[in-house]
Amino acid sequence: MKSAVLVFPGINRERDMARALKLISGQEPAMVWHADTALPAGTDLVVVPGGFSYGDYLRCGAIAGRAPIMDAVRKFAADGGLVLGVCNGFQILCESGLLPGVLVRNAALKFICRDVYLKVEHSNSPFTRGYNAGQIIRVPVAHGEGNYIADEETIRRLEGEGRVLYRYASPEGVVDPKWNFNGATNAICGITNDRGNVFGMMPHPENHVEAIMGRTDGRGLFSGLVEHLKQAA
Repeated sequence: MKSAVLVFPGINRERDMARALKLISGQEPAMVWHADTALPAGTDLVVVPGGFSYGDYLRCGAIAGRAPIMDAVRKFAADGGLVLGVCNGFQILCESGLLPGVLVRNAALKFICRDVYLKVEHSNSPFTRGYNAGQIIRVPVAHGEGNYIADEETIRRLEGEGRVLYRYASPEGVVDPKWNFNGATNAICGITNDRGNVFGMMPHPENHVEAIMGRTDGRGLFSGLVEHLKQAA
């Protein structure tokens, strides 16, 4: 799997992401600067990592979403390439028009950094095939603006087309307002575009891929991508 990790001023999770990708795929990802205008030849997966691109000025991800490299990412996605955005990366994908909706301030108006539980909605996506449908995974979050909202028609389409891949839930898999810590519509924490090749999520699976961190629940997302690309080759 040949992956490319985008790097913007203020992004601070690019090395975490690169390490996770190398551990699971066995290949060192390319680090692509925001001012570049092309992706490395043969790229299979573009990853937009977490952090605080451009200091979160204007809106989170708003400036990064208009960076030169994003034109290449939009073309890559239009050609069917896989794109993954995590945390600030999710915000950037929304701001760039690659995903619908927007991420706004957490309902409690506080930055939240802790482990949360996610319910895997289905396993027929490149971004979920490493898990079983209904499986509960535990991964960290670290954001102040992770409250996903969209207009009523967009939410209806996301739900009706099976484009919500992960939701915030209890350890037992109950989707309930008590466990929807940032107030996201329908407890949504991860969605795809209509073609299913662009995916954004707020939690950080890349931080739970090594046993030394206490859990490896995030490995399934990356191993599923590796397996998908092997079968597609």
